[in-house]
Amino acid sequence: MANFGLFVRFTLREDAGEAFDALIRETAAGIKAHEPGTLVYACHQVEGAPNERIFFELYADHAAFEEHERQPHTRHFLTERTKYVEKTEVDRLEPYAGKYPTGAEA
Repeated sequence: MANFGLFVRFTLREDAGEAFDALIRETAAGIKAHEPGTLVYACHQVEGAPNERIFFELYADHAAFEEHERQPHTRHFLTERTKYVEKTEVDRLEPYAGKYPTGAEA
């Protein structure tokens, strides 16, 4: 399977949730409009942890991820997030089994 994914956990600064979430909504709009190779870009609040956000990202392949990283809306997010984020943890994922939005199975 050629898919490439990320699991990202953001720990936000105190009282930064609303501003961070607004930045993500803006970024997600750009992703939806301009990134056909981004198959899933799912942002989640964590129940019981108001300063935590988890993202699951799935790309058609590594080239689609690299294209995502070059987009102006992504560059803007990467620059602006430092105002709101205290800690970032990233896991790079290599899917090998499951059901994916393309209908393909690993």
